[in-house]
Amino acid sequence: MKQFFLSIIALTIGVCSVSAVSNNYVEIVFNGSSATVTVANNIKNYVTVSSGTSSHVVITQNASFAGVNSTTSNPDGEIFYSLKGTSTNGGFYLEGAYKCSIELNGLTLTNTSGPAINIQNGKRVSVSVKSGTTNTIADAANDTYNGCFHCKGHTKFKGKGTLNVTGNSKHAIYSKEYIEIKNLTLNVNAATKDGIHCKEYFLMESGTVNIKNVGDDGIQVEQDTSTGSVITGVTTDHEDENSGNFYMTGGTLNISNYTASAVKADGTASLTGGTRNFTDANVIINADINSIAVDETPKTVFDLNGRQMHSSATLRRGIYIVKGSQKNKKVIIK
Repeated sequence: MKQFFLSIIALTIGVCSVSAVSNNYVEIVFNGSSATVTVANNIKNYVTVSSGTSSHVVITQNASFAGVNSTTSNPDGEIFYSLKGTSTNGGFYLEGAYKCSIELNGLTLTNTSGPAINIQNGKRVSVSVKSGTTNTIADAANDTYNGCFHCKGHTKFKGKGTLNVTGNSKHAIYSKEYIEIKNLTLNVNAATKDGIHCKEYFLMESGTVNIKNVGDDGIQVEQDTSTGSVITGVTTDHEDENSGNFYMTGGTLNISNYTASAVKADGTASLTGGTRNFTDANVIINADINSIAVDETPKTVFDLNGRQMHSSATLRRGIYIVKGSQKNKKVIIK
């Protein structure tokens, strides 16, 4: 009987402390117009749920949180937010100031008044699409925000599941900082503007990305020109990189039915691995180095004397020949 009343109380306040969840986890289960949020006991002092049982979940991660209960699999002791269930009128909003992870574990979520997922956290945010799950998100036709999936920080997509995104406002996926993609299947089914829009740099290492029916570019990468930001070239392991570069080293990238270009980058575009369904002509770059590395390693760049240049990142001013899978072409380094 005691257990029964505790469960009723937990459901009433929207945070179910009775059902066990692993340390460092917050579980959010959407069910129509409501949602149940369960916070692990070891982090309950760092997580505030202000939305009650509403399907428009609002969570604040305490600014003083800097990791707790670190383990081998979670060395930073970050908080994991697990999203599952279904709602045709809901959303997930998270504020925080420390790196965190979002797990999509069988989520179908449409927000009729804003982003389906809105992460206001300027640190690294890992988005894990769980293996064997299909997750689908869509937003409202309201241009006061930038994306159906909107993230303020560094965004790393990973996992072996599937994520379907429809952007009815602006971009389907928006990150104010870089985006990295590994392993998952990501389907952007439509977007009013770009399929994926990010700043600093974009890196696809593996997985499958399908983008179609977009009103502007398939993928656009900007340099971050906000106050205090430093424009960089390529950096080691992309640490603190703000180049506006597009990188594809593996995986499958299909972009179709776009209005502007398949890929647009403020920096350079390096497509050195994987497969794609678009050509060089569909890649637009705005960098001083007006070149595209296509399908080959940098050793296929030659000077006019026929000598191979082993690092395209260190080319000096002049005219070079790039040997690509489509054709050889001259590029000018300004």
